[in-house]
Amino acid sequence: MDNWFSTLKSALQSMSNVEEMIKIGGLAVMTLIVFAETGLLFGFFLPGDSMIVFAGIYTVPLSEADFKLDPWNLVICLTLAAIIGNELGRWLGAKFGERVEKWQDGWLYKRRHLEAARLYYAEKGAASLVLARFLPIIRTFVPFVAGMGKMPPRRFFLWNVAGAVIWIGSLVLLGHIIGHTPLRKDPKLVILSVIFLSFLPLLIKAGKAWLTSRRETRT
Repeated sequence: MDNWFSTLKSALQSMSNVEEMIKIGGLAVMTLIVFAETGLLFGFFLPGDSMIVFAGIYTVPLSEADFKLDPWNLVICLTLAAIIGNELGRWLGAKFGERVEKWQDGWLYKRRHLEAARLYYAEKGAASLVLARFLPIIRTFVPFVAGMGKMPPRRFFLWNVAGAVIWIGSLVLLGHIIGHTPLRKDPKLVILSVIFLSFLPLLIKAGKAWLTSRRETRT
């Protein structure tokens, strides 16, 4: 047990370097991170998309001596963590949503994140449980908002499973594909690409809103 906590501490300390964190913490720490990011409101700052893509890259070792992750174990563990995390988020929203709404902004909680998730959930409905998986921060708060809105547990579960399978499966597959290309040798470019793709939907939405406001102003 002491060794496990020591490994966890080392992995979290190296969080700024996703590659190193994966190698130190392995599948156990990644599973814990996905669970915390999707199930706990303070988990929004944890590495999500980039970590999963890099994990996918490590399913393709360059040599027998290289660090390797089994793709099936990776997908199964992270998918289960994403499902259970969202279920916890829904339960917390249903149980403590009214209290959390009264919280003041702090280091780990920002009301604007909750409001953004609320608007996204109102716009997309149950589909937000799939689409929000690919949006940093929003994916942490949408399950909580769904719980606050008393979304039926069975309906939530079905959309939750679909979102987790698509999110984890697609990012691991993307990493696996990158693992076969020279791009894997440039970690910074991989991270920047993942960040850009993660925020692209929000940028497109912001651009559409700006264009709409411009047209309304002219008329």
